[in-house]
Amino acid sequence: MVRVPAMRTLENTLRRVGFVYVAGVDEVGRGCLAGPVVAAAVVLHPDKHIPGVCDSKLVPAAERERIFDRILRHAVAWAVAGADPTEIDQINIHQASLRAMQRAVLALAPLPDIVLVDAFRIPDLPMAQRGVVHGDRRCSAIAAASIVAKVTRDVLMTIQDREHPGYGFAAHKGYATAEHRDAIRRLGPCSIHRVSFRLLEG
Repeated sequence: MVRVPAMRTLENTLRRVGFVYVAGVDEVGRGCLAGPVVAAAVVLHPDKHIPGVCDSKLVPAAERERIFDRILRHAVAWAVAGADPTEIDQINIHQASLRAMQRAVLALAPLPDIVLVDAFRIPDLPMAQRGVVHGDRRCSAIAAASIVAKVTRDVLMTIQDREHPGYGFAAHKGYATAEHRDAIRRLGPCSIHRVSFRLLEG
């Protein structure tokens, strides 16, 4: 997939019509077999361009961490939130993802005037929102949120690798790789596996 920097066109348009704080929100970890789903919300500073911001899946890990640091230094506001495996199993991954995104948005200070979401609509937000199809590739605020969420979750899964040795969480971050499925066959699921998922199919 060709790496194309996300644009600020939509955010700039919204600011011109009166929305001062424009937040982007995205989540990572929906398709994993283990660990939380993590969401981030970011309000970028209109006068502080951060080079390289694009869909987190297109950025190598080392560069992603450098961009993450720049986002945290220069953003007007940022926040992360999550839903753990127990909550995912109780309410399903889609609802857990929406809750994580809602929590991230409501943790921003100041609260945004409008929220740009990658494809979804988040329930029970007290401000305007707009879904943007392929938003993590098209919209810089959403792309920034995808990077913050991805780096945060990767760190959490590296910590879980030390807590639950043998599953390889530091390498695959809980995704359904062949190595991960083999570890589940050998060791059985651990406390951070999503037991409502089909852990050993595929």
